[in-house]
Amino acid sequence: MEYELEESAAARLPANLATNASALKVVLPSRSIGAEISNVDIRTISDGDVLTIKRQLYEHKLVVIRGQFPSEEDYIAFARRFGTPQIYLQPNYHHPEHKEIFVSSNEQYQGRKIGVRGTGRYWHTDYSFMPEPLPLTMLRAKTLPRGVRETYYIDTTRVLEQLPDDLRALVTDRFGIHEGKYRYKVQASDIDASLAELLEMAIGLAPPVRHPCIIEHPVSGKRCLYVNRGFTTGLEGLSAEESARVLNRIFELSERAEHIHTHSWQDGDILLWDNRYLLHRAGAVAPGETSTTYRIGIYDGLPFYVGLLPSKSQPVLVETNVVHYPVGALEVSP
Repeated sequence: MEYELEESAAARLPANLATNASALKVVLPSRSIGAEISNVDIRTISDGDVLTIKRQLYEHKLVVIRGQFPSEEDYIAFARRFGTPQIYLQPNYHHPEHKEIFVSSNEQYQGRKIGVRGTGRYWHTDYSFMPEPLPLTMLRAKTLPRGVRETYYIDTTRVLEQLPDDLRALVTDRFGIHEGKYRYKVQASDIDASLAELLEMAIGLAPPVRHPCIIEHPVSGKRCLYVNRGFTTGLEGLSAEESARVLNRIFELSERAEHIHTHSWQDGDILLWDNRYLLHRAGAVAPGETSTTYRIGIYDGLPFYVGLLPSKSQPVLVETNVVHYPVGALEVSP
């Protein structure tokens, strides 16, 4: 089966619309991660500038957009320019007025608890425990602590390139098992439930899924190592003991200091990254400090990886010959 994209408004944009006709400034990363975008207002951003950001995203994996202080409505509207915002499967993470926004917070909102505190402080890629993982993540710091606030990233294409031959052989053409059950956050409604009942509930909410250990990006064609400490619990065809041994070796190599890119937050930052390429981990917040982040997951309309159809209801693996979507053919949502 072949993938084909219809010509979109973005594909018909004049070549100079995203460059000469715009004041948008792009600072390219010294390494492979993290193009910096400035001189743009996301509330009034043009189709050409959105396309420029998409190009930087699929090439450099992470973009940092500086100097943005949008309302919740403007933030959601900006996310829609890149695809369809996700509604997270657990309502206790939702913003009380905007369910598209996933809230991580240790503050109160209008006198009551909002979202969940202390999320994502382990290496993972968003929603790998679901049949169709989350392609893009957008993150905004609503409240920054007074001290340092950091988010960390690992480029899995680079890790795969450096994987020893014996590990590469073990994960090539093999599927990993992904589960979210060990990351379930207990909530008030869980009082009086036993640990066994909570575990059964978490499994029912998100049953185990399988994904290739090595995936191919649908735009760049780059190969990414798709296992993570947060959600990958085993490898198909290996015993539990052998799976644990192999995965721990991979995680230890992946998480070496030389593979970690650190983003130090500034007020007004919006981050947008591609979960196909990157693992990420939230930094800790010092005791007594307040922190609130607003996340929006985005389905970009492309397969998460080559061979997986982009259907949020029932993703299926297919055989394919045409494997890559040209960035210029990506649709810019109005």
